[in-house]
Amino acid sequence: MKHILVILVLLYGNALLAQERLPEVLTFKEYLAYVKQFHPVARQAGLKLSMAEAQLLRARGGFDPKIEVDYDRKEFKNTEYYDILNSTFKIPTWYGIELKANFEQNQGIFLNPERTVPQNGLFSAGVSVDVGQGMFINQRMASLRSAKIYRDQSVAERDLMVNEVLYTAAIAYFDWLRVYNEMIIYEGFLENAGERFRGIEQNALLGEIPAIDTVEARISVQNRRLDLEQARVNLVKERLDLSNFLWLENNTPVELQPNIIPEAEILPKVDEVLNIPAVILPGVIPENHPRLMSLELGLRALEVNRRLIANRLLPEINLEYNFLTQEPDEFQSFHRENYKAGVTFSFPLFLRKERGELKLANFRIQDAELDFELKERQLENRILAAFQELQSYSFQTQIAEEMVENYSLMLGAEERKMSFGESSLFLINTREIHLIEARLKQNEILNKFLYAKAGLFRNLGIIPDAD
Repeated sequence: MKHILVILVLLYGNALLAQERLPEVLTFKEYLAYVKQFHPVARQAGLKLSMAEAQLLRARGGFDPKIEVDYDRKEFKNTEYYDILNSTFKIPTWYGIELKANFEQNQGIFLNPERTVPQNGLFSAGVSVDVGQGMFINQRMASLRSAKIYRDQSVAERDLMVNEVLYTAAIAYFDWLRVYNEMIIYEGFLENAGERFRGIEQNALLGEIPAIDTVEARISVQNRRLDLEQARVNLVKERLDLSNFLWLENNTPVELQPNIIPEAEILPKVDEVLNIPAVILPGVIPENHPRLMSLELGLRALEVNRRLIANRLLPEINLEYNFLTQEPDEFQSFHRENYKAGVTFSFPLFLRKERGELKLANFRIQDAELDFELKERQLENRILAAFQELQSYSFQTQIAEEMVENYSLMLGAEERKMSFGESSLFLINTREIHLIEARLKQNEILNKFLYAKAGLFRNLGIIPDAD
């Protein structure tokens, strides 16, 4: 990608901090490459994926091994009431199973009898299993699955954000090109009107034509000058609007200088720059469209949540077994007579809260499915409408080009007739006005044609390749 030259960098209001040089022509491809790389919204889109990766890392933390140490001691009037040490190492696993290793060492005069252990402490190793709610899905599992879905969804949403900012930037470039072309049109006709005025003024001085004809020629020059001045004002506005999309590294905004011009022959290059495929079936949504991918992944996340809620209709049953030994080496020889085991059971009688949450989850999924079908249908129609627009504007572009050629021929013929004394300045001005209108109409149709291509780019959810 070429470097943009002659860029005036404005930072902190009116402080001139840096200046680079731009080529005289800022191409559409170069412009979009800068927008994609440096525009704040495009960079924010990249942050969404980083945030999703961070959330996935946080969800995986639910399966991290954990060390717990609980130490409690009481001594009063030289009497040791109790000295309790309980340390545990836990390893959570996927299907509601938790592996545990524990060491206990307790002593004291007023120690609770159930805490009595050998003098050198008591080792235990065991497992805790959820055979009810948490066996096939639990909060840790649901959080991890949702985080993975959110990460993939963030990729689609990032692409949508980049696509949207590139679409808006392209529209700004097309408007800049339209106003610049208008200024070129008015500059050319102002030059023609000026030459015509000077010729008529000379003929009037020689007495070949009435002096009043110079007034009409002067009015024509003034009209062209007014049109040109308005076009210049519009060009300044569009140039500033375009500058909103131009940034450099370190979040440095830039403003184009007046000598920078847009690319003239842009229409043949738009499809390549916007990465629009050569063959697309009208009304057919491309595979992996980011909009539909985001909605589909949102549905998956809702389904994970529904499964978690439906699992709460099951009772909470937790089984725990721990093998006990005085020496860690004895873990190699399993003695069934030394153990600690337990079971916990919990189950609400009416399940009104759980059933209500399950209904709400089902309704949310139905709502998301309806939204998916609506968005899919809307995309199909938008893509079809964009194709119809492109076909129409392609035809209109040919007609407008032929109209400009015909009006140019008529103006040329009228000027030749006037040189023979068979026409008038009024007829020439009339022919020229029609030619100006045709040129402006041609420029407007070109702008609408480019708008339609940008709209197709937006509806297809395309992300151009960076150069």
